[in-house]
Amino acid sequence: MSTKPIKLIGIAQPASPCAPVPPTERTFEMRFTSTPRGARLARRLAAVRLDAWGMPYGTDAHDAIVLIVAELTANAVQHGHVAGRDFHFRLRAEPDGRVVRVEVTDTRTERLPRRPAAPEGTADGEEEAGRGLVLVSHFATRWDWHPRAEGPGKTVWAECVFPSGGRR
Repeated sequence: MSTKPIKLIGIAQPASPCAPVPPTERTFEMRFTSTPRGARLARRLAAVRLDAWGMPYGTDAHDAIVLIVAELTANAVQHGHVAGRDFHFRLRAEPDGRVVRVEVTDTRTERLPRRPAAPEGTADGEEEAGRGLVLVSHFATRWDWHPRAEGPGKTVWAECVFPSGGRR
């Protein structure tokens, strides 16, 4: 009996999540359970993928995008949750790394994101919640939402444009 792993001919072999990704393959997408654990996993996988795409951990670009992913996925879980339905996450970067787009799609139609305004009557640090889209507005070059094309729900997206391909 052989202990060598079987190599399947004609079937794609899974790549290591930390393996360098060729410049033309800059899209990562996956469905996650609409739970805090799903949001956390999406954030972690986005961080790993960005590092593999040449945006190393600890850089301003990497940290900004991971924060945006964290906020949008947390919002999908908290405000876009429908029992039994997952959220869809997509991370896409231009080959040069200058533009990175984050998209999070949920299946809830009646709760739509609003442009954040400065909270009235709160001092800095008093509120624990309600600042997610303020952070997204600060770190993203632009963000918005649109109705989900293939059914009920919406897609909230954010784009970051970096002058030096995300290596700051």
